[in-house]
Amino acid sequence: MAFSITHQIGALAGTPISVTEPTTTSGESTAASVSPSAVRKSPGTSLTCKIQRPEAKDGRLTPPLSPCRSPVLGATRPDLSVACQAYAAEAEAPVLEHEARAAGERVNGVPVFVMMPLDSVTMNHTVNRKKAMNASLQALKSAGVEGIMMDVWWGLVERDAPGAYNWGGYAELLEMAKKHGLKVQAVMSFHQCGGNVGDSCTIPLPSWVVEEVNNDPDLAYTDQWGNRNYEYLSLGADTLPVLKGRTPVQCYADFMRAFRDNFKHLLGDTIVEIQVGMGPAGELRYPSYPEGDGRWSFPGIGAFQCFDKYMLSSLKAYCESEGKPEWGSTGPTDAGHYNNWPEDTPFFRREGGGWNSSYGEFFLGWYSQLLMDHGERILSSAKSIYENEGVKISVKIAGIHWHYGTRSHAPELTAGYYNTRFRDGYLPIAQMLARHGAVFNFTCIEMHDHEQPQDAQCSPEKLVRQVALATQKAGVPLAGENALPRYDDYAHEQILQASALNIEGNTEGKQMCAFTYLRMNPQLFQADNWRRFVSFVKKMKEGKNTQKCREQVEREAEHFVHVTTPLVQEAAVALTH
Repeated sequence: MAFSITHQIGALAGTPISVTEPTTTSGESTAASVSPSAVRKSPGTSLTCKIQRPEAKDGRLTPPLSPCRSPVLGATRPDLSVACQAYAAEAEAPVLEHEARAAGERVNGVPVFVMMPLDSVTMNHTVNRKKAMNASLQALKSAGVEGIMMDVWWGLVERDAPGAYNWGGYAELLEMAKKHGLKVQAVMSFHQCGGNVGDSCTIPLPSWVVEEVNNDPDLAYTDQWGNRNYEYLSLGADTLPVLKGRTPVQCYADFMRAFRDNFKHLLGDTIVEIQVGMGPAGELRYPSYPEGDGRWSFPGIGAFQCFDKYMLSSLKAYCESEGKPEWGSTGPTDAGHYNNWPEDTPFFRREGGGWNSSYGEFFLGWYSQLLMDHGERILSSAKSIYENEGVKISVKIAGIHWHYGTRSHAPELTAGYYNTRFRDGYLPIAQMLARHGAVFNFTCIEMHDHEQPQDAQCSPEKLVRQVALATQKAGVPLAGENALPRYDDYAHEQILQASALNIEGNTEGKQMCAFTYLRMNPQLFQADNWRRFVSFVKKMKEGKNTQKCREQVEREAEHFVHVTTPLVQEAAVALTH
């Protein structure tokens, strides 16, 4: 008895099944030989859209989640029938695509990518859970997904010695994506995995980099109490040869160049986007709200990260050049602690807060500009390396929406986004990205204001709108991600609405250029979640200018999910014996 895709996806949940699989020279599943007559036909297309859907969906919503707490995945296996269904749908997909081309239909919506597991490549440079990975990619393709996003970890590839790159695992994973016709967004991940929101594994920075940081702890971001953060090197050392004779920016550029040279044959075809990591979690920001070590918890305001000797040296030089030497010895010391709220602190309080003083404006201007300069340096390298290679370059910006309704926007300020009631902090970032032709990638697209704690004046919807307006004004493409795993229709609908960019001034009918879904895991392949996901992907691909009504799109998605029901049942029965 041959086991197919279902037990492979089950391995993603931590329950691998020990089997002996017969191999064939063709590598094709025997399920592909099922007669088409066994497949249930879908009902004919109705001329009206006012119909009762054949299967009622569970209207209950997933309980709202904290924007900074990821749910712990259960150890249960995903529904076997859905896994088989996803695999079997692969046989149907080419027919549906052919029919669409014959009808002259073109996809004009928002392409959906899916984030891969953080540990897709092991520390031994192999593809993790290879069979499950291959099966899952087949399933994603069957759902109409455009492609995948994968982290290419600096700490894995250049782990052992400077300039010694091991692309093992990534080469295989990229070939798997190519085989299944999936595009790839490759993230140049120059940060540590572990200690951040949603991190499920630990991948430190390269060992030789860690050695240098141990010798000089000021290479790590530092707060006013002397706490170090080892997720990402301090940008204060960007241009200093502190890494075995190279600067951090040179190391990042050399890594990106080596990736280009090694995978040049896939650039522009399979690899369509390079997202350049610029800070913790790959985001252009300071590590102001570190959750992993317990220093911070939602919705604390965070803390400024400018107290390593390199940042303080920069501050001193800047203050002297601007005729303010008295301000150059330290950053703000009255800005509270990580878990304070704005009104608890002299610096961030509403009335008379230091943030709105001459000193506050001076410091915040310097602090945010250093972050912008960091982005400029790395983007300049990325642009020169990938110019004329047929790929987009993107930068990820964090969706820091808590205390957004206050005047000071304290959590955004400590992260380096100089955004207040009186100043737009996202337009300068958008303009910087526009200068380099980069995509502005933003998170928290799935969130509703009312789902978040109102006493913390959270407002993700207003924040997304502000960012959309800024990118529109700067003329830079906007892409989106969800900040937390969500599988309910309510979150999907919010993403659909946000990606449509229905804001004033959008006379050209522009939409987001792409959306990346967080993340491929066993929960995604559970029956109800998979059904909703397939429908969501189809709606995104149709776009806001589609001539089809919502009910018709949902019927087509249902057909796509259920068309292989007999094959799914047969495979599920076989797996239980």
